[in-house]
Amino acid sequence: MRKAFFMLLLIPLLICAQEVKKPDAWSPFKYFIGSWKGTGKGEPGVSQVERTYKSMLNGKFIQVNHTSVYAPQEKNPKGERHEDIGFFSYDRARKMFVLRQFHIEGFVNQFKAETVSADGKLIVFVSESLENIPQGYRAKETYKILNENEFMETFEIAAPGKDFTVYSENHFTRQK
Repeated sequence: MRKAFFMLLLIPLLICAQEVKKPDAWSPFKYFIGSWKGTGKGEPGVSQVERTYKSMLNGKFIQVNHTSVYAPQEKNPKGERHEDIGFFSYDRARKMFVLRQFHIEGFVNQFKAETVSADGKLIVFVSESLENIPQGYRAKETYKILNENEFMETFEIAAPGKDFTVYSENHFTRQK
């Protein structure tokens, strides 16, 4: 009888003690899902940019497809087309996001998320490794969300022993 009484007391507590919902670690990155277009500028010149972000493999990764088409200019009269494919992943052991990029020029960059602001509007990745680039170089990618349909991306490079300098800056607008 006592056990039944205690069980009756515990049932409401068990019903009310719902599992605390953990915050979604991916929430800052879900903003990017979709198609984007925009313009770029920097050392390679002025460009038209396109990018898509797609959730992959049961939401464990986000695939990034990027194209920049640079207009002809004095130092590059034919212009240039740059393509890269990347993947965001979450490294549970280190409790951080990682970005891996594979570039048409043969570069492979791996970045770790150094900063993800509390509001998710500023994300900074710093290179952990740069493949097929001279030893000692570093790179940084910064994403700044301007509003629900616009963001800026700044790519910076640092030569060995030097500070970061802006290589290119892209302004994206959501297409869908």
